[in-house]
Amino acid sequence: MIGPLYADSLEGAEVELEYADGRRGPLDATRWLEPIDGDEAMLSRCGGSTLDVGSGPGRLTVALTRRGVAALGIDITPHAVRLTRRAGGLALCRDVFGQVPGSGRWATVLLADGNIGIGGDPVALLGRVRELVRPGGEVIAEVAAPDTAGAVDRVRLRHGGVVGAWFPWATVSVSELPALAARTGLTLTHRWQEAGRWFAVLRQGMYGG
Repeated sequence: MIGPLYADSLEGAEVELEYADGRRGPLDATRWLEPIDGDEAMLSRCGGSTLDVGSGPGRLTVALTRRGVAALGIDITPHAVRLTRRAGGLALCRDVFGQVPGSGRWATVLLADGNIGIGGDPVALLGRVRELVRPGGEVIAEVAAPDTAGAVDRVRLRHGGVVGAWFPWATVSVSELPALAARTGLTLTHRWQEAGRWFAVLRQGMYGG
């Protein structure tokens, strides 16, 4: 989610997500301010240093910090980073494709809330997070249900007459992950459903394979 309209949505503004084909729906970013049913499915697997990519207002980063897990959130929206810090989490305003602290040493990378869609190119994103985790490390991704068609959409945010810039976003179903993992040097080790949400674990090979 890019630009000041996302920050406005975090403050409760009625911002819409608009697709290039004309579809629209509410963004409602305030739902990411509080724990969501199913979060424990991800949090319980994070026993070591964890990088929360696209961390938003930081509910997962903060929850891990409170458990004593070393966690860092990265997000491109300054206001989201400020909210994370205000809640007690550590966060930086960074693009996952830019310079990220601890590259190659993270035990876990989180791609929660559909963030596997960042950039509209799941192969590029998974290839990047593979570089960020240590050998044997894990990528925990929240994905769409098995019967969901994968897609890459052009989307933008809208609030009244104000619109943001178009940006690409991908939808990835859990059924697509074995092929995506194989293309990026990761291995799909586990997938499951909890609280109506689908999750998967992708593991970095111990020797980079």
